Amino acid sequence: MFIGHVALGLAAKKIAPKTSLGTLVLSVIFVDVLWPFFLLLGLEHVRIDPGNTAVTPMDFYDYPFTHSLVTGVGWAVLFGAGYYALTRYRRGAWVVAAGVVSHWILDFFTHRPDLPVLPTNEGAKYGLGLWNFVAATVTLETAMFLIGIAIYVKTTQAKDAIGKWGLIAFLVTLFAIYLGNIFGPPPPSEQAVAMLGPVILALVAWPYWVDRHRVLRMPAKTA
Repeated sequence: MFIGHVALGLAAKKIAPKTSLGTLVLSVIFVDVLWPFFLLLGLEHVRIDPGNTAVTPMDFYDYPFTHSLVTGVGWAVLFGAGYYALTRYRRGAWVVAAGVVSHWILDFFTHRPDLPVLPTNEGAKYGLGLWNFVAATVTLETAMFLIGIAIYVKTTQAKDAIGKWGLIAFLVTLFAIYLGNIFGPPPPSEQAVAMLGPVILALVAWPYWVDRHRVLRMPAKTA
C-alpha cells in the first residue's frame, strides 16, 4: 500500500495541524524510507519474483528490522520522541508516532502473509493478501487517497501558486508512480530496488516545500 499510506499522512494534518505535511508523510512511510538502506547494508533482503502477487513482483521474504510489528512500534517511539524533542508539540508527536505504526496495520491488509510480528524471520507471518486482486487494491487505495486529499485541502489553503500547483503536481506524481509500480515492468534487479532510498527521500522533501506555501483554514490547536 503506497498511496494508501500517504492518504493517512494527508488526513493527519487535520489532527495535528501544526505538523508539516512533510513530517506527516514521512511518518507513515518511514519504514519504507529505512528499508532500501537496510537492503544496501545487507541487513534485509528482497527478491524479484514476478507473479508473487498480482500487484507487486517482489517477494518480501526478509525484512524483520523495518517491517515487523515490534520494530515498527520501536521506530514509532523514536520518531515521536525525536519530533517532540525538536518541536514540543505533544499532539503532533503522538500523531506521527501513530503514523509509523499505521504502516504495519495497512500492510497487513494488502500483503500476502509475509509480515512478521517479532524482529525475526522465525515464527508466524501475517497478511490478508489484498494485493492478489488488482482491481480491489486500486479501488481501495484510490478512494483512500482521494479522501486524504479532501481532508488536507479542507484543512489548509494555498497562499500562493506554489501552494496550489505544487500540491497538485506532487499528488499527480505520486499517483503516476503508483500506477507505474502496478502496471509497469518489474524492477531490473534487487540492487535497483535498494537504490530507491534517495528517490523516496526526495519525494518526502516535496510536501515539506508545498506545506510552507499553504496556511491553515482554522487556527491550529495548541496541545
